[in-house]
Amino acid sequence: MIALSLAGTDERITIAPSKIIAVGLNYRAHVRESSSALQKPFAIPGEPVLFAKTPNVLIGPGEPIIIPGHIGPFEEPRTDPEAELGIIIAKKGKHIPEDQAFDYVLGYTCFNDVSQRNIQNTDVSGWFRGKSFDTFGPIGPVVVRPQDLGNPQCLAICSRINGVLKQSGNTADMIFSIPRLIAYISRNFTLQAGDIIATGTPSGISPLHLGDIVEVEIEGIGILRNPVIAEAL
Repeated sequence: MIALSLAGTDERITIAPSKIIAVGLNYRAHVRESSSALQKPFAIPGEPVLFAKTPNVLIGPGEPIIIPGHIGPFEEPRTDPEAELGIIIAKKGKHIPEDQAFDYVLGYTCFNDVSQRNIQNTDVSGWFRGKSFDTFGPIGPVVVRPQDLGNPQCLAICSRINGVLKQSGNTADMIFSIPRLIAYISRNFTLQAGDIIATGTPSGISPLHLGDIVEVEIEGIGILRNPVIAEAL
C-alpha cells in the first residue's frame, strides 16, 4: 500500500494492489540488449512476457532502495534499475476488449522495476525472487489522470544514475501497446482496482551501487528519485 498525489489536484490516493504484473522484453532494443548480456538469443516475443512483483516492493519517491545483504556468494553481484511506465487500474475487469482498455485506467506513473540479476538469471523458478525483494518497486512521484496526460503511447522515458543518462526511449517503441497489454493480462487474471501494470523498459540497463541516486523520468509525469543503500543486517 502506498499513497501518492494525484497530479493537478490536492488529493492523495492510496494504492493497494492485489498484484503487480510486469511485462518483460517489451522494447526491441532491450530484447537485443538482454540477448547480448546473457549470451543467449531472445526472440522478439509473439505475445506479452508476464511476471509478477509482490506488493512489498512498493516504495515512494525519496525512499531508499535497499540492496539485500543475503543474496548469495556471487563474484559480481548486480542489481539494476529499469525505467517503466506504470498503469494504475481503476476498476475490476476480466476479458477487457482492447477498444475498452483505457476505460480501466485510473492513471499513469513512473515505475522502477529494480532487478537483482544474479538471482533472476539463476533461480530455477525464474524471475520471481530477483524481482520481488523489499523496496524493489519505487513508484511515483505522482499519478497522472488519463485526461491530463494526453497520448500515453508517445512519451519520452529515461533513467539516470547520479545524474548520468543511462536509458532513453519512448513508449511509442513498445512491442505491445497499452490496450493490448490490458486486454491480454485481463484474459489471464482478473484485474482489480489498484492493481499495477509495469509496461517494460527501454535499453541502456546499468548496475546500481551503494550510495547511488537513481532517477526515472517520464514526459508529462515527472521524476521519480530514490537513493540506494545497503540492508542493515
